[in-house]
Amino acid sequence: MMNSEIRVLIADDHPVFRSGLRMVIETSPEIKLVAEAENGDVALENIRTLKPDVAILDLDMPFKDGFEIARSVEEQKLPVNVVFLTGHKSEALFNKAFDMGIHGYLLKDCAVAEIIDCIRTVAKGQNYISPQLSTYLLGRAKRAAALNEQRPGLQSLTPAERQVLKMVAQEKTSKEIADLLCISVRTVEHHRANICEKLDLRGINALVKFAIANKSDLPS
Repeated sequence: MMNSEIRVLIADDHPVFRSGLRMVIETSPEIKLVAEAENGDVALENIRTLKPDVAILDLDMPFKDGFEIARSVEEQKLPVNVVFLTGHKSEALFNKAFDMGIHGYLLKDCAVAEIIDCIRTVAKGQNYISPQLSTYLLGRAKRAAALNEQRPGLQSLTPAERQVLKMVAQEKTSKEIADLLCISVRTVEHHRANICEKLDLRGINALVKFAIANKSDLPS
C-alpha cells in the first residue's frame, strides 16, 4: 500500500446511494474504499478490523446510528477520522457532532460533488463541512468567543494559586509541590480546590488539562 493512499469506509443503509458514492470515490487514485456497511454494527466492526483512515457514517442507520459509532470510536480510541453524512440541516445536530470531536459534516444532497474534497481534507486531520452549513460554523465560533469572555480566567487566581497551577502543568504531585514550595500537602490541596472552583473545572483530570493548555500564560 502506498503511504499516500487514503483508506475509506462508507456506512449507509441505502445501497443505491452507497453505489453512487463508490463510483465517485473510485475515480480518485489515491483513495481506496476498503468497506461498505449497511448498518451501524457492521460499520463499527469494520472500523475495528480494517482500520480505515476515514469513516463516512450516515447519522440514521439500523442498530447503531452515527453518534453511537462516534462515541464507540472515542471510547475505544480507534484511529479513524469520522465524517457524518446526513440529510439533516439541523444546527443542533451539527453542534452536537462537533462537540463530540468528529472531523466532517457532509450533506447528502451535496455528497457526490463534495465527497472527494471531504475525504482529502479530513485525512489531513482538518475539518470539513458542506458549504451550505458555513453559517452554523460562524455561529459556533461566536458562541465559543462569548463563552470565553464569560469564563473566569487566570487573572482571578492569587499569586500562590498561579504558582501551584504552574507546577500542576509540570505534572507534579501535591507532595512534590508541597516540598518545592515548603508548604503542607493540605495547603496544596486547598489551593487546587480553589483553582478548580474559580475556573469552573470539573472532573479528576480537568485541572491538569487546563494547566497544560495554559502553561505559557503561567509565571516563569
